[in-house]
Amino acid sequence: MKNQFLLVLLACGVVLIGCQKTDLSPASTEQASSFVEIGTIDIGDVGAAEISAYDPISQRLFAVNNGTVNKIDVIDLSNPANPTLISSIPISGFGGFANSVAVSNGRLAIAIEAAVKQNPGKVAIFDTRKLVEIKTVTVGALPDHVCFSPDGNWILTADEGEPSNDYQIDPPGTISMIDVRNGFQVTTLGFKSFITQRAALVAKGMRVFGPNGDFEKDIEPEYITVSDDSKTAYITLQENNAIAKLNIATKTIESILPLGYMDYSKPGFEADFSDRDNQIAFNSWPVRGLYLPDAIASMQYEGETYLFTANEGDAREYSAYSEVRRVNALPLDPVAFPNASTLKTDAQIGRLNVTTTLGDTDFDGDFDALYSLNSRSFSVWSGTTGNQIFDSKNELDQKCNLWFTYDDARSDDKGSEPEAVVLGTVGKKKILFVGLERADAVAVYDVTDPTKPSYIKLLASGDAPEGLLFIKPEDNKMGRSLLVVSSENDGVIKVFSTK
Repeated sequence: MKNQFLLVLLACGVVLIGCQKTDLSPASTEQASSFVEIGTIDIGDVGAAEISAYDPISQRLFAVNNGTVNKIDVIDLSNPANPTLISSIPISGFGGFANSVAVSNGRLAIAIEAAVKQNPGKVAIFDTRKLVEIKTVTVGALPDHVCFSPDGNWILTADEGEPSNDYQIDPPGTISMIDVRNGFQVTTLGFKSFITQRAALVAKGMRVFGPNGDFEKDIEPEYITVSDDSKTAYITLQENNAIAKLNIATKTIESILPLGYMDYSKPGFEADFSDRDNQIAFNSWPVRGLYLPDAIASMQYEGETYLFTANEGDAREYSAYSEVRRVNALPLDPVAFPNASTLKTDAQIGRLNVTTTLGDTDFDGDFDALYSLNSRSFSVWSGTTGNQIFDSKNELDQKCNLWFTYDDARSDDKGSEPEAVVLGTVGKKKILFVGLERADAVAVYDVTDPTKPSYIKLLASGDAPEGLLFIKPEDNKMGRSLLVVSSENDGVIKVFSTK
């Protein structure tokens, strides 16, 4: 009987040594450096594979497809090496475009903007196996991201509330909370209570701007992460250069954490700002960079919550209002920029896109400082104080350049453009994946100690990776860690696995 018991343990990959248990299962010895592409599926062209979500119960992948017809494609992932399209869920009857999907406990949540996207949006909830609608609820304007809390009790949406192109209609940005346990009741929260803090928040690096200067309407929530204990959500306010903190139990937005800016003149931040100098050259420049994060992820480490942001950058560009100008089109202060005529050439920073909302510090009509519209990095922040713990500086662009995937045509804008982040546990390590939209790649980092991220490798994605999804070994039939990368410009979804 003892020998039979030992054989069972060995078959399960578990060895007992003295009083200690050693896990020898394949998943426990995985290395993130071994990730390779194992499967791919093409579901369309531009807009055909933006965000994906996975259901371990049905072994299905659900992908937003706004290519030719608004729908959610349903993909069989029971064999991750051979993803197969099996069905679709039409979206046109719910309003406008689907922007995001999330899955928990056999439920699929779809964030759908209204046909007129300044109107309230919807979240449609479906059964992942029967593909039938369970419930549809109304949320704030332009729900751009949807997620479940880890315990599955809440569905949260970041309602971006973008203005109309003529800026005549500008809905407030909001956060919607859907109580799964209570008939999917919705609570939608705005930022009106922070109006009195406006001056203090702006002084710390938050942006509030636009033709009307209305604080509540100016907020634009972008992406959400929820703490492991399902008690706190953190929401990027991309155009505002800040992160909001939400207490889920009390349904209260507790604080806004401004992110400030970085400095391209400091060592380690050297950048290539010209797309017309016939070379890729990283140099120091008298330019500051706003973080303007898109995706966000979170993890617990030694009692602290750490936040990881992909500092993609963004700008307001509408027919009635645009904040973007190239440096060569701006009057530069002769004291702050004594070599202005040289700087404004195409070979230096004349082509660089910057914001006109900042930089004229003495209000005399010329610019005393220049602020670009992203930091070309990912950052780690304290979830408690909002203080920056780590920034990757120019490492992403540098690694892409060494890998021959850096797009010099984007040097004047946002470089490799970090857009997506996702965390996963691979073997004994905590791993961060960073999607680089303009480099068509995913950077892999060891963040077991989130204060000291360590670069591992790059993975080649489809064209413009938009969505990253980590699937745990116990949630797929291969029993290995999987990374699913959805790319919006070519409709390609790639599946990566450890060896």
